[in-house]
Amino acid sequence: MRTLEPSGFSLKRLLFTPGVLCRAVLPLLFSLGTAQADPQKVWATGAYSFSDELGGFRITGASGIGTKEDPLVVTEELNSATPVTLTIRATRPIEAFGKVGDFANGVMYMRIDVLNNSALPWVEFQFELQEILDQPSVFGDGLSFDQRNKTPDNIASSNFADFDREFEPYDRLLFKNGKVDPLKTATFEFLITDYTPRWTFYLVQDPRIPTG
Repeated sequence: MRTLEPSGFSLKRLLFTPGVLCRAVLPLLFSLGTAQADPQKVWATGAYSFSDELGGFRITGASGIGTKEDPLVVTEELNSATPVTLTIRATRPIEAFGKVGDFANGVMYMRIDVLNNSALPWVEFQFELQEILDQPSVFGDGLSFDQRNKTPDNIASSNFADFDREFEPYDRLLFKNGKVDPLKTATFEFLITDYTPRWTFYLVQDPRIPTG
């Protein structure tokens, strides 16, 4: 039977000598082994999941349902003083103001516990919300750090005395007037509201180091 092949193309060109085959296959096997040895994890709790899939940090735990009494708690380890992005996804049906835990309802009391494993002190720490990765979350998209509340009483940190919020053109929350030394853990508490809930959004975390 005649084997069809493109004109001018020889199947002999696909043949490998044993040495060439080893050089081609071994790096692939090594890369697969490396990828399997350090998988990215997804932690699900309440009506959401939290993932470190975009790299640069490691989630070590997640708990809670998202109420003020039982907030969503994410524990993390940051190995550098560069921005990292937490991926947040709804794992239950979306229903604005639905029952907490049963629905992704757009009201999320959060606590982030971050271990500073960067070998540098952090003198500020900023969070930024994004509905679309790498694009600012503008005022009108409904996603914010509780922008309707002009005098919030649910924003606090174990290591920083003050905070500032920005709502245009970014949704940012900056903790300041404090410090997190290397190998110490800082706690951040805040409320995320999304009045047009989405299946996926992002929380950028940016530790700041001394500039002088």
